[in-house]
Amino acid sequence: MTVTYHAGRRIQGLDADRTATQLPSGSVGGWVEVGRTTLGSSNSNINVTSLSNKRYYMILCNSVGRSGTSDNGFYRDGNGSYDSGSNYARRNNKNGAADQTSTSATANYGVMVPALGSDLFVGYIANLSGNEKLYINHQVNSNTAGASNAPIRHEQVQKHAFTSNPIDQLQFFTDNVDTYDTGSEVVVLGWDPADTHTNNFWQKLGTTSWSSGDDIDVTFTGSEKKYLWFQGYATLSGAGRTNIRVGDGSVATSNYAYRRWHGSTGSEETFTSADRMGATSGNIDTIDFWNGFIINNSGNEKLMIAHCVRGGTAGAANAPERTEIVGKYAYTSGQLDRIRLYNDTAGVDLNGGQLTVWGAD
Repeated sequence: MTVTYHAGRRIQGLDADRTATQLPSGSVGGWVEVGRTTLGSSNSNINVTSLSNKRYYMILCNSVGRSGTSDNGFYRDGNGSYDSGSNYARRNNKNGAADQTSTSATANYGVMVPALGSDLFVGYIANLSGNEKLYINHQVNSNTAGASNAPIRHEQVQKHAFTSNPIDQLQFFTDNVDTYDTGSEVVVLGWDPADTHTNNFWQKLGTTSWSSGDDIDVTFTGSEKKYLWFQGYATLSGAGRTNIRVGDGSVATSNYAYRRWHGSTGSEETFTSADRMGATSGNIDTIDFWNGFIINNSGNEKLMIAHCVRGGTAGAANAPERTEIVGKYAYTSGQLDRIRLYNDTAGVDLNGGQLTVWGAD
């Protein structure tokens, strides 16, 4: 055993000196990549196979384009082979319209968008063997190019009545002769309570904390990534609201379009040729918390899926407000290298908060 002695009579060994009965070495686990398929040519299927058995999966699907005119895309899964039986059920809506349901289906909706632009799909699967497999999915499609055209929003909950095993493969596919364009991909991440690996998929690109100010940036120039994940919160000093801006080299103040659904009113709003992507409406004295994802391909419009909760009036007697947002920044000449959380109300500061950005290729 190698031992070194330090000030304060401290003794230090190496991780290799630990025994099975000692404390763990400090490995923390986290989301790890367990499968990926990137199309080298156009294809009607994107298959990801030989997935490690994980309690939870996170799916990142980026369709960079579609041929044909169908607005339907689907996915199925299975263990050893894809289950194409009538064992799927789903509930979904598009752009805030009434929910649609389908039962005893042969697949679930996946990237169900018109053959326009690009897409970002972020989903989660509970993959416990012995239980039906449950899914939560959110998706944004860029729609017709340009900030004058609002993106398309989908949200879905689904289940696969499969209980004999965990799933170990996924298939995204079209329902006719349409194909996904070259470069479209599906990435599957896994997480399990027993994981102790250190090769986490998500890498921290930057974090900022503050006590006051209007514009709070996290900049990661030189560390740009294809997939971005951000979380941030801010306490407002008065009646105001928070917004998101992004940029490459500087923060852009134009060329945004977004769609926003309010839980408190059940209404969907669209904004085009905007100067930011805003999750909250109305000016109230509150705390806001954001969680969101961005697809950051250099040659495509930048797409965002985000959720925001506003604390509202303090106390358990007052329900918070929630919003669901999809947005795009109509910029195709590079990758984003900064994200800004800011307040646009004169005389009101972000009176304390934090913004953190993670990324991965």
